[in-house]
Amino acid sequence: MSWEDLVIAVVAGDAREQEIARCAVKAGAKVRAYGFPWPDQGIEGVYHASDAADALKGADVALFPIPGITAEGALFAPKAPQKIIPSHEMLAGMRKPGHIILGWADPNLKGHCEALGITLHEYEWDVDLMLLRGPAIVEGVLKVIIENTEITIHKSNVCLIGQGTIGSLLTNTLVGLGAHVHVAARNSVQRAAAYAAGAETLTLEQLPDVLPRMDIVIGSVPKRLLERDQLALLPRHALLVDVAAPPGTIDRDAALELGLKAVWARGMGARAPVTVGRSQWSGISRRIEGIMEQRA
Repeated sequence: MSWEDLVIAVVAGDAREQEIARCAVKAGAKVRAYGFPWPDQGIEGVYHASDAADALKGADVALFPIPGITAEGALFAPKAPQKIIPSHEMLAGMRKPGHIILGWADPNLKGHCEALGITLHEYEWDVDLMLLRGPAIVEGVLKVIIENTEITIHKSNVCLIGQGTIGSLLTNTLVGLGAHVHVAARNSVQRAAAYAAGAETLTLEQLPDVLPRMDIVIGSVPKRLLERDQLALLPRHALLVDVAAPPGTIDRDAALELGLKAVWARGMGARAPVTVGRSQWSGISRRIEGIMEQRA
């Protein structure tokens, strides 16, 4: 099977998906698209569908966004005219055997795909892909911090919860900018790496000891770890930035009720959509080639 025989649907997302669609066309595939910002001049070689079901009609492979699905099951599509929640009817038009490549799937999507014989390929936690888009995410987080504080990052007290791929990149960058970085993580190896990078380290249980003097708190773990009791310990000027996939690290509703500024900085890869779109395509195309090899 060749790229010319493939129909690829690019559904939901942001400006990164524009570049992914262009890359898919360049590879030789037929491309159908819906749910991401559509440029005024269109995208050469890409069919602009009327809705998600139309985009998925006859597709061998569907590409859904990396940012996580919301609690109600909607795909990440901040500029779409309505929420895109995958349904049995929406997915049923895909060519069999269908494949969906995305960051990660929720139980609703998994159930529909199992019933329809569609294979899911999740790549949210692929380290190589995360590192390729990491610099754009870090730059996006810095932009959020700068726009929402009245102090410099330099010399500020920052608490970073989680030390995965993006967390570690943020630690290195913030230390380099002169911030006093405190890293809270369960994993002792991750804490040791953060210490070697120049940060103070602590366990999650020790968070109450440092929160009262923090200016900025960044959550990077897709699990609720900062609840109302801990948030109440923060000074009123503290900025909370949650970069994690749903449900996020921080109880943002409680933060707002306590008078704290909280930003859910999702989709930070959109900071550089051309660069990040191409890096995502490098990972996506490898998976598509694997699918084609299996079907050959």
